[in-house]
Amino acid sequence: MTLATMECADLLEAAPSAHGDVLNCSSNHTEEKASSSDAQPSLILQTGLAVTLSIFTLATILSNAFVIATISQSRKLHTPANLLIASLAVTDLLVSVVVMPVWVLYTVSRTWTLGQVLCDIWLSSDITCCTASILHLCVIALDRYWAITDAVGYAKKRTKRRAAAMICTAWVIAVSISLPPLFWRRVKAEEVTTCSVNTDHIFYTIYSTFGAFYIPTLLLIALYGKIYVEARKRILKKSPRKAGKRLTSAHLITNSPGSESSTGPLNCRAHEGSAGDSGSPAHTWQVKVAVSDSLLDKKKISAARERKATKTLGIILGAYIVCWLPFFIYTLMVPICTTCTFHPELFDFFTWLGYLNSLINPIIYTMSNDDFKQAFHKLVRFKCCRS
Repeated sequence: MTLATMECADLLEAAPSAHGDVLNCSSNHTEEKASSSDAQPSLILQTGLAVTLSIFTLATILSNAFVIATISQSRKLHTPANLLIASLAVTDLLVSVVVMPVWVLYTVSRTWTLGQVLCDIWLSSDITCCTASILHLCVIALDRYWAITDAVGYAKKRTKRRAAAMICTAWVIAVSISLPPLFWRRVKAEEVTTCSVNTDHIFYTIYSTFGAFYIPTLLLIALYGKIYVEARKRILKKSPRKAGKRLTSAHLITNSPGSESSTGPLNCRAHEGSAGDSGSPAHTWQVKVAVSDSLLDKKKISAARERKATKTLGIILGAYIVCWLPFFIYTLMVPICTTCTFHPELFDFFTWLGYLNSLINPIIYTMSNDDFKQAFHKLVRFKCCRS
């Protein structure tokens, strides 16, 4: 006999005519069973969610750390352009180290237990690092735009000091977007159980969303559109207007008779030794030459380069927009649409979708660079040999 059954039996003996007490006991016992059965799947879901988000966070940390290590170890990659990519990796590393672990705890537990002060610091860090990451994409796009539209003039201006100034500008803008909520936040006397940005100030919401996403997105689309148009012009300009022939292969075959090959062999005779040695054997050298249409080959190369450029730009813009657009639409709609119903789970999903961009960035911006891939493979082989 369980404890709940014994309690009900005691109540029946004390007051047999109290039917209401009997019903209350049985209903309480049923509720305990239901709550215990609901707690088990809930615990499984929380554990699975915690493991998934933790793996995601760890992968983001490792990918950005490898980018930083590869650039720092290879002198060939110590260029102003790669300095911008390294700074982007540092920014995304801060997102994965400072912001994402706390979000894992908050998403799983659904309760804030770290106090008001840490809530303010964490929210400011979240806004600053994510905004700086987005602005770094604009800085990289601007650097590439100048490099392709003014290759000669910008080559002299493209210094590490200029890259550092662009990085500092991105961080200053990010900090200016994250600071305002700290001035109007009031310290609550009661215990803090939630931690989120105050959406009552609609003007700040518009200012922050446009400054952190919408304006940078328009800038990225304009820059990469011009980069694609300019790159396409250069690729087509390099293609020859007239057809021509070029040497593609040549094979030397010794001591062989003349060939009737369609490639048109070139035969010549030479005698070893002095001119007086009439008995020295004669050697026939056959040069087998193959020619092809250079216009056709160069057109194929140009088309391949154009496809690669289009694919790279499409991946960069597509990944960025897919990751961040839902979050900023949701954030902008919360203070504007007062009659709409917003679910916290949907906000959490959009937030982690935005964090996915910090995992994708090091893959996109480095794997398309052949120099970086070679340096990365060398670093991995070096680490494996040492271990």
